[in-house]
Amino acid sequence: MVNSSLDTQVRYVTNAAGKTTDVLVPLELWQQLIHALQDPDSGLAWIDEHEPNAKILADLQTSLQQAAAGQTFPVAQLWDDLDDEP
Repeated sequence: MVNSSLDTQVRYVTNAAGKTTDVLVPLELWQQLIHALQDPDSGLAWIDEHEPNAKILADLQTSLQQAAAGQTFPVAQLWDDLDDEP
């Protein structure tokens, strides 16, 4: 998707105090980024945009507890669980 030479493509704008205020991105790169964000198969879709913060926190806490207990899951199962959610 995104070219590996981002450091040579992206330019930063600074104010008089030297603080970075903006980023200039070449149009082609910008279009690739937007496409990736809008593509549901890219994995970059805004999945949690409307999910309540309390639910996100609860899911994170559950995940940390499972990791601490040594519970692991195949990646395929995790993706299947996402597909099952309403």
